[in-house]
Amino acid sequence: MRAAIIERPGTVTVGDRPDPTPADDGVVVRVRACGICGTDLHIADGEFPPSPYPLVPGHEFAGEVVAVGSRAPGGLREGDRVAVDPSLFCGHCAYCRAGRGNLCANWGAIGDTVDGGFAEFAAAPAVNCHRLPDHVGDREAALVEPLSCAVHGVRRIGVHVGERFLLVGAGTMGLLLQQLLQQGGAAVTVVDRNTERLELAKALGAAATAADTAELDGERFDAAADATGAPAAIEAAFDALHRGGRLLVFGVAPDDARVALSPFRIYNDEITVVGSMAVLHSYGAALDLLAAGRLRTAELLTHALPLAEFPDALGLMRAGAGVKVQVRPDAA
Repeated sequence: MRAAIIERPGTVTVGDRPDPTPADDGVVVRVRACGICGTDLHIADGEFPPSPYPLVPGHEFAGEVVAVGSRAPGGLREGDRVAVDPSLFCGHCAYCRAGRGNLCANWGAIGDTVDGGFAEFAAAPAVNCHRLPDHVGDREAALVEPLSCAVHGVRRIGVHVGERFLLVGAGTMGLLLQQLLQQGGAAVTVVDRNTERLELAKALGAAATAADTAELDGERFDAAADATGAPAAIEAAFDALHRGGRLLVFGVAPDDARVALSPFRIYNDEITVVGSMAVLHSYGAALDLLAAGRLRTAELLTHALPLAEFPDALGLMRAGAGVKVQVRPDAA
């Protein structure tokens, strides 16, 4: 099969890989759409420590089941359309036993630690595959994984009716978070340097927008979330909180990044700082929200490239072009 391969940090090719075969409890999926995430850029640059090389990346994918293992649970059949939760939790470490598999001591994920969805075919455990309603298209289905991360993030930070929420970053994750927070009753102010994304944030119902937190003129918020991973943005979001405020660190920063937050203020103002790591019991809920039409997704799906143009797709992501860049392995 053809696949995008990160041979080593800084070296990306499109070439041949052996066709995957299903494990006894797994399936093989013909990939119809796979989204590029900021984590894929970290992997390509050697900034995501769990990833081995060479690796076929891609953890946001959906497609059609083409092979089923002899003991695969769930009754999946060839021809079923599915979205795939990439999570690979060991199930036996202390974190998994406590119900916190996303913190698994032996954490893995399809596309992050084993070959993923930027290929014609991808193997997955059958239990990770969620059947798709007929009305959910392939590209929309590949948004379930990022949406499931956003669902987990909102559960971590919480949202209260009528509160004022600052959201820094209006990429795919930011715009999904924005919609979920608004559904929870928050008035969301969105900050991003990309004016086109700010216009989209306005169209999606943002209470206000700004190109920089400095433009907020000292305005304070009940809660804030950073969806950029940039240390300066995290610090600015923290500084914009009311006493008793809450901060969600959602964006993925480099492993060696550091931020300066006032420990006195965390103590004296009772500021809550929480993180959100990937997916946890949130994939099914995300699919239900998407299938019910609770979120606007069409405006987010701005680019779709064939597999042969995967390096160009990475370039679009780096340049901040559009919103969600996806690859269609079955496209010419």
